[in-house]
Amino acid sequence: MTADPEVRLRADARRNRDQIVAAAKAMFLEKGLDVPMEEIARRAGVGVGTLYRRFPDRDALIRAVAQDNFAQMLAEAEAAAAEEPTAWDALVRLLSGSRPLRLSMHLALLSQQAWTVVRDDPETQRYRDAILEILENLVGEAQREGVMRADVGAGDVAVLVSLLLKRLPAPPDEELQVHDRVLALMLDALRARPGAPLPGRPVTGDDLRRR
Repeated sequence: MTADPEVRLRADARRNRDQIVAAAKAMFLEKGLDVPMEEIARRAGVGVGTLYRRFPDRDALIRAVAQDNFAQMLAEAEAAAAEEPTAWDALVRLLSGSRPLRLSMHLALLSQQAWTVVRDDPETQRYRDAILEILENLVGEAQREGVMRADVGAGDVAVLVSLLLKRLPAPPDEELQVHDRVLALMLDALRARPGAPLPGRPVTGDDLRRR
């Protein structure tokens, strides 16, 4: 039985779109948001014309990547919150070595061009707000558990992890190891223990939402 031509066409179009978004995700993370569109098309295995039919400009592609990435990150956050035995365990799982997290934070916090696109897109904002709400709940619960220091907010955690998004001064084959070491140091610093008080007030999720 021959597949309906229209159904096959829609499937091909969806596959092309998914390939382009996946290629853009990888190349934005590897080379930054200014990577040429032609390189993204080549990585996706499609023609430049196909890419521009799906995404007429770079902002449209950034928006699609942000939506896809934040949706994946929200699913990861929901799974961590539901499956881990403690809020601290869920927080560690969410923050440790997640490529979607790194790219989402990059899109949301570090790039002015991407932030403008993300800020003005209601769908991306819906995902982002839901992720921040989960992060706020995990931070609050971890503090009530007595595991996490009480003088930090969810915004502090988000900004702290965003510092890891810059390329680290390490050889490529050691960068992941250096990233994991620095993340471990950050997580250790978030644990409750006697120590010097932090200056100022905690950065909250609302502070990030107002940006």
